[in-house]
Amino acid sequence: MDAMARLLSDDGPFARRLPGFHARPQQQAMACAVAEALARRATLVVEAGTGVGKTFAYLAPALAGGGKVLVSTGTRHLQDQLYHKDLPVVREALGWGGRAALLKGRANYLCLHRLEAAGRDEDVNPGLVAALRRWARRTRTGDIAEFDPIPERHPVWPRVTSTPENCLGQACAHFSACWVVRARRAAQEADLVVVNHHLFLADLALREGGFEDFLPSFDAFVLDEAHQLPEIAPAFFGGSLSSRQLQDLVRDVKTEQLQWAPDVPDLRVRADRLKTAVLTLREGLGAAARRGGWNEGPGALPEPLDAVEEALRELEAGLRSQRGRAPGLDACAERTAEFRCRLELLRAPQDEAVHWFETAPHGFVLHRTPVEVADPFAGHRARFRAAWVFTSATLSVDGRFDHFATALGLGEARGLQLDSPFDYARNALLYLPTGMPDPNDRRHTDAVVEVALPLIRAWGGRTFLLFTSHRALERAADRLRGYGEMPLLVQGAAPRRELLERFRESSGAVLLGTSSFWEGVDVPGAALSCVIIDRLPFGPPGDPVTRARIEALRRRGGNPFRELQIPQAVIQLKQGVGRLIRGERDRGVLVICDPRLSTRPYGRVFLRSLPPMPVTRSLEAVLAFIGPGPEQG
Repeated sequence: MDAMARLLSDDGPFARRLPGFHARPQQQAMACAVAEALARRATLVVEAGTGVGKTFAYLAPALAGGGKVLVSTGTRHLQDQLYHKDLPVVREALGWGGRAALLKGRANYLCLHRLEAAGRDEDVNPGLVAALRRWARRTRTGDIAEFDPIPERHPVWPRVTSTPENCLGQACAHFSACWVVRARRAAQEADLVVVNHHLFLADLALREGGFEDFLPSFDAFVLDEAHQLPEIAPAFFGGSLSSRQLQDLVRDVKTEQLQWAPDVPDLRVRADRLKTAVLTLREGLGAAARRGGWNEGPGALPEPLDAVEEALRELEAGLRSQRGRAPGLDACAERTAEFRCRLELLRAPQDEAVHWFETAPHGFVLHRTPVEVADPFAGHRARFRAAWVFTSATLSVDGRFDHFATALGLGEARGLQLDSPFDYARNALLYLPTGMPDPNDRRHTDAVVEVALPLIRAWGGRTFLLFTSHRALERAADRLRGYGEMPLLVQGAAPRRELLERFRESSGAVLLGTSSFWEGVDVPGAALSCVIIDRLPFGPPGDPVTRARIEALRRRGGNPFRELQIPQAVIQLKQGVGRLIRGERDRGVLVICDPRLSTRPYGRVFLRSLPPMPVTRSLEAVLAFIGPGPEQG
């Protein structure tokens, strides 16, 4: 037996330290494959189904191999879980004495300079500033995730954390005590560093200024939740400028002017001129929240754009005239110049990039996104003579990794597909209800509710309804509120974390969610026994980035539907399906209310990509599977 397989065997160190641990052939196979890739500095793509235990399967060889390893995962929450929960177990099991570090983007660390500035700002609650000052005196990391009294999305955090644009660097009076600097020094000295994809991609593209200087020192890169990379990587190889960045600049200029240049009120006038230009541009983009191409948004509004660009130019000139007066003013001058250059680039069309915008109720973001990232991503990877491991529970489409490997330019990477060890054949049932209207029929959402009601009653709640649009979610929520038979939790009514906690604690709730609930949600046990999906999650063809990719594929003679839209929808569907069975004893029903699974040839691709489970079109068979009452526990 391979050394890695022995570590994860029934009599290995993990079994001796973890109650209930038992060997899983899939986990052992993955650990052996990862160890081989690390030793050969090769590229490996691993799909590890739910329950394989992929985290231990890559951490064990990463720690045992003796090299310097960077692990990147999808979110800060998963990053914290990996570092604080999973890594200590592996460290103890292997008796590993190396050094590990957790590194996040600078916006996750309290900034002492900006905390000082917030204390002088009348718009910031002085009680919050006082509480943060007390915490600053006792925290060892400055990681804002540690400070529970203030929610993660509270508007005070952007006021007391820094960005690459507003950081003063070595000119800051608090540089020696900076938690960002401390975290990066710890990462430089560590044998294993845990980051998230946003930080990793930003630094890979040399935009964050974080740890790119020592990226070449790593012997291996392990990217967990790798299915996210093709969608989020383009943002880091393009450019963007947001109304929030511009408004933050305006606020910071005013704060610095009051502190260091009270005799130059013209700076406030110029800052206000920029604020007005930004508001005018937002109004010109229309009231609705939307995503659109450049020619239907900013590109069609040259005068408001000209006003923003001219206001940036005037503000930059005013700030330059005060050069050397204070580090904060100098930093604002550099930010203003950077934003002006970004806007000029965003206004210059490029054939290989799509220029687009997105609006929210009170803001906007202007984007320049490359149509494809395979070449730039492959180019950056080629800079490092290192092993690369990409893993997720959802990477393959119809048993193949072509879509993922092509999107990231991975070439002839080895692919390994490991099915879930859970017994889907006995513990799960796929229900494809008959008589469903076409998903584009206005009656479809009402039909989904009619399908859901008997199942919700049979399970006593314990159900997720996952939708591909907010409109369908709101329609279904209105219908279900009329029944009043179960606790109803609707996305948007409370923060995501709170909704999930209430769902887990409830004896039988029904939760309605859209995209953010399709992945990264873990509700093991009988609390979640039914997942109902309204339709196959094809992305909107009118989305500007999707539209540009479709057009690029057509120009090359490809088939966009088969090569792009179906694979993306399959991966997303697999993520939603993965919410159902989270443990060996879990059992439940998966319902997909899209008749195209049966009526269109591509439906077979979706079905073959799902875990192997019985399929029925009979409600009676579903109710018989559920039994006389929901299981307790």
